[in-house]
Amino acid sequence: MRGHRDGARGGEGDRGQVAVEFLGMVPLILLTLALLWQVVLVGYTYTLAGNAADEGARACAVGDDWGAAARRHIDGAWNVSEVSCAPGGGMVNVRIKVDVPALVPGLGGLFPVTAEAGAVQEEPTP
Repeated sequence: MRGHRDGARGGEGDRGQVAVEFLGMVPLILLTLALLWQVVLVGYTYTLAGNAADEGARACAVGDDWGAAARRHIDGAWNVSEVSCAPGGGMVNVRIKVDVPALVPGLGGLFPVTAEAGAVQEEPTP
C-alpha cells in the first residue's frame, strides 16, 4: 500500500503539464489555420476570376459592356487590376487579373490570378 502512495505523489509533479504543452502548441495551431485559410482564399479567387472571365466573354460576344459584366461577378473586396476583351477570328477572348487577398479580403494582394475565357462572336440578326 505504501508503494501505491509513493507512486501517486510522483505523478503530482506532472500536474499542469498538458496545459503547458497545449499553450506551446497554440501558435503552431493558429499558423496552420491561417495557412489553410489562405489556401481557401487562393482557390476562391481562382473561382471568382474564372466566372468573371466567362461572364465578360458572353457579354463581349453579344456586344454588351463586357467590363461591367466581368466586374459584377467579382466581390468588392477583391481587387481587379485588369480586364480586357480581344475580338478576332469570329471569337472574343476576355482576360481578367484579380489579386489574391492576404488573409482578409480587401487588405491588398499577395499575387495576381489571371483567368481567360472565350466565346463565339455573335452577329446581330436583321
